Amino acid sequence: MQTVTTLEQLRAARAGLAEPLGFVPTMGYLHEGHLALVRAAQGRCKSVIVSIFVNPAQFGPNEDLAKYPRDIPRDLALLDEAGVDLVWLPTPEMMYPPGFQTWVEVTDVSQPLEGAMRPGHFRGVATVVAKLFNAVGPDLAFFGQKDAQQVAVIRQMTLDLNFPLEVVVVPTAREADGLARSSRNVYLSEAERAQAPVLHRALQEAAAVYRDGERDAEVIRKALRAALATAALAEVQYVSCAHPRTLQELERIGPEGALLSMAVHFGKTRLIDNLVLEGH
Repeated sequence: MQTVTTLEQLRAARAGLAEPLGFVPTMGYLHEGHLALVRAAQGRCKSVIVSIFVNPAQFGPNEDLAKYPRDIPRDLALLDEAGVDLVWLPTPEMMYPPGFQTWVEVTDVSQPLEGAMRPGHFRGVATVVAKLFNAVGPDLAFFGQKDAQQVAVIRQMTLDLNFPLEVVVVPTAREADGLARSSRNVYLSEAERAQAPVLHRALQEAAAVYRDGERDAEVIRKALRAALATAALAEVQYVSCAHPRTLQELERIGPEGALLSMAVHFGKTRLIDNLVLEGH
C-alpha cells in the first residue's frame, strides 16, 4: 500500500494504478462501515484509493473540529490489511490554501433536514468532495447510505458538474443490535449506548406501518416519534418522511417511496439514521 500527501505524489501514484479505479473518501477514525465501502470498491474495481481528511469546512461554529476522533496509524494499518492500493492524506493547507475563495453549493437538496440543522455543512461537503474527485479522478466513488442527504447532495453535484464517474451507495453498516456504525459512537456513555439502538428500531417499526398499507406521511412520522419516545435518554432533533430524491417532506407517500430519517441526541452525542421505503 502506498501512502501519499501532496497532489503531485497522488497523481504520480494514480497513474500507475489499474483501472477501473474506485475511490472511498473518509474523515478517518475508520470502522467497519468504512471497510464495507472498501470491500464494495474492491468488488467492482481493479484499484482502490482511500482519502483521509477531516474537512474543517463542514464543521459549524458550535461543532468542535478539534475533538473529532483521529487515529491515523490505526487507520493506515486497517487499510493496509484490507488491501487498499493507495491512501491520500491531504493537509488543510493544501485543500484550503491562503486566499481560497471558491465554493460549491448544491442549493435545494441541501436545505432541509441536516442542512437546516447545520447551516453551511453541505457547502463544505460539496466543495471538498468536488476537490477530491478532481484530484483523484476515479471511475466510481463509494459512499454509505447512513449519510443519506450527503449522498443526495453528492449525486446532484456529480450530475450538475458533469463529473465522469458513478456514485455508488453502500448499505449502512450496523452493530449486532442495529445501531448504525459511526465514528461518533465512541462518545456514548454505557447507558446511552444501551438505548441508542432505538433509532433503528423506530425506523423498522415505521417501515412496518408502511408495509401494512399506510401512506399518510404524518402517521409514519408519528410512528417514528412514538418509538423514539420509549428511550428516556433520546432527545429528538427531527424526524422526517421525505421524497427520496428532493428530500422535501411528504403529505402522502407516492409511487416513488420515501426516505425516513432522524437526528437524535444522546447527551452531547448526535446520531443520525435513515431507511428507504421502496415505492410501488
